[in-house]
Amino acid sequence: MPSDAPTDVPTDARAVPEPLEARHVLEFPGGYTRSTGPVIGRFLTELRDRRIVGVRTAAERVLVPPLEYDPATGESVTGEYVEVGPAGTVETWAWVSAPRPGHPLDRPFAWATIRLDGADTSLVHVVDAGGSRAMRPGLRVRPRWRTETSGHITDIECFVPEATMITAPVRAEYRVRPGRALTRFLEGIRDGVFVGGYCAGCDQVYVPYRISCPACGSVIEEEREVADTGTVETFAINNLPDPRAPEVPFVSAYILLDGADIPMIALVGGIPAHEVRQGMRVRAVWVPPEERTMSMTNIRWFAPTGEPDADLSAGRPGGGD
Repeated sequence: MPSDAPTDVPTDARAVPEPLEARHVLEFPGGYTRSTGPVIGRFLTELRDRRIVGVRTAAERVLVPPLEYDPATGESVTGEYVEVGPAGTVETWAWVSAPRPGHPLDRPFAWATIRLDGADTSLVHVVDAGGSRAMRPGLRVRPRWRTETSGHITDIECFVPEATMITAPVRAEYRVRPGRALTRFLEGIRDGVFVGGYCAGCDQVYVPYRISCPACGSVIEEEREVADTGTVETFAINNLPDPRAPEVPFVSAYILLDGADIPMIALVGGIPAHEVRQGMRVRAVWVPPEERTMSMTNIRWFAPTGEPDADLSAGRPGGGD
C-alpha cells in the first residue's frame, strides 16, 4: 500500500520513543543485619576488646582479617586464633587529599595495606600520617582505638606512625679549668696580644700557645708574640643564628696570623658574608681594654684591613711554606 509518510526524511530525524524508566530505592531503615559466623564474629569480638586476631590455616599461615577458608587451597581453616600486632608495616598506600562525606577522617589521610606483626596477609585500613610526605612503604604504624568500641572494624579509628623521633630541650652546664698552656694564651688575649709557642726543632710557631710540639713531641720553651693581622685561608658561610656572630649569615674562617705557622678559627665581620674570600687580609677587632677578661670574647671578630689579598699559591704568608 502507498504510505503518506515522507520517504526522504533522514532516519535520525524521525521520532524516537522515550525510554521507559522507574525509580527504585533499596533501603533498610533499621540497618541491615546479618550473621557474622564464628570466624568473623571472633575477629569482631576481639576488636571490641581492643585486640586483633587472625586465624591459622593448615599450611601454618595466619590470615588477617580471618577467613573461614584458606584462599590458596579452599580448605577450612584450623580454628586456631592467633593474636597479631597491634603494630604493623605499611606495604602500599594511596593518599586522599580531599576527604569526602562518609570517609573515616575529615582531614587528608591514606588508605593503606598493612601487614600486622605475626600475620601473613595484609589488612586494608586508614593511616593518619599528618601529611603525604610521611607515608612510605615500610612505615611502622600502630592502631588508634576509639573511646567506645562495639565490635566493628571501625573500632580502630585509624593507624598512626610509631614515634621514631622526639624533640626535647637540651642544656649542659659545666665548668672548664684551663691548663698551663691555655692559661698563658688567655692571659695574652686579656692583654691584647696573641702568644704562640716556638719549636726550635721544627722551626714552627703554634698559636694558640702550646707547651709541647705536636709534630716532634719536644718541649716548647720559647714564647713568640705574633701580630693580630692575618690571612683567610678557608671559610664557611653559616646561616644559623649564633650569639657571637655579628649578623646572619656570618662567616667562620681559618685565619693564619702573621708570624704563625698554623691557622686558628675565628669569626669574620665588617663585610657581607658573600664578599669574604680566600687570601683576604684581616685584623682582630678587640673589645675595649676595660671590658677584657681571660676569654676569646675579647676578640669580637676579624675585619678586612683593606690590604691587597695574599697570594696563597706562593705558600703561607704568615710563616713557613
